[in-house]
Amino acid sequence: MKERPLDIAGSSRADALARLERLARGQDGVATRTQARTVGLTDDRLRRLVAAGILAQIGTNAFRLLGAPSTPLGDVRGLVLDVGGDAVACRATAAALHGLDGFRLAPPYDVAVGRGRHVNRIGHRIHTVTRLPDADRATVSGIAVTGVERTLVDVARNARPDEVTAAIDGALRDRLTTEDSLHRRVAVLRGPGRAGIGAVIRALEGLEITKGGHSWLEREFLRLVAEAGLPRPVTQAALARAGDHLVRVDAVFPGTRVVVEVLGYRYHRTAAHMARDAQRTNALLAQGYEPYQFTYRQVVDTPHDVVATVRAALDRAA
Repeated sequence: MKERPLDIAGSSRADALARLERLARGQDGVATRTQARTVGLTDDRLRRLVAAGILAQIGTNAFRLLGAPSTPLGDVRGLVLDVGGDAVACRATAAALHGLDGFRLAPPYDVAVGRGRHVNRIGHRIHTVTRLPDADRATVSGIAVTGVERTLVDVARNARPDEVTAAIDGALRDRLTTEDSLHRRVAVLRGPGRAGIGAVIRALEGLEITKGGHSWLEREFLRLVAEAGLPRPVTQAALARAGDHLVRVDAVFPGTRVVVEVLGYRYHRTAAHMARDAQRTNALLAQGYEPYQFTYRQVVDTPHDVVATVRAALDRAA
């Protein structure tokens, strides 16, 4: 949460205190040391105000006005202001601020800061992040927090599968995010050490199964095809046999031998998977089909290349 500076050079001490009080009232009764200095109150004056009971020091750099109630929202705001700089509420605290199902605002609170900062606040959890781009930042009730999609990934690392599913389902229900936005953000956040990704993926797949129909990635491919003006393919068609199993493909274009398969989140080229994939591909080739495979990242990040490849294949088939 960014501090709100005031330009009041030359104000009297009483006037400075009055201005700080007005500022604090817009922040659940909390103000920072930097804000106090901006209105003309020195560190010595702050110590005197604390000693007189006019202010209560609630952190290294944060103060609460006399009579201002201590509320969970105010406490989180005070903590984020106290830590200052690039601090944002994160994990379970951000989940509660966003209103995700299954989370409530209660200490210890979670705050994230940039890697390299050494911050400690007794009774709370301070986390470090390598980077937090704008796409992963949001503001709730004037408090800087991690965005909904990033928050879902972060809390998933320590939550039960049913808790992750409930949080995602609630976020979609309350329109805090969309299925499309969540899938796209998960694709960007995927990487080594991101423990919550797997849990979010499993929850998304579970939601897709219960809803029936195609996966999001299949629907996204069909959307790209439609927008490009290409013919709509037949989906989930059984075209060949590989050993004792039918080879069912994601898409085959009518009147052609062009086959497309989209490789979802869980696609890992292990030795066993490569063997099954080779068997499937060989079975399709033996039947005269022209199979193409596109990864999740290709469909999401380079859709024009996907469309161009499919268009060229259809043109050759024509």
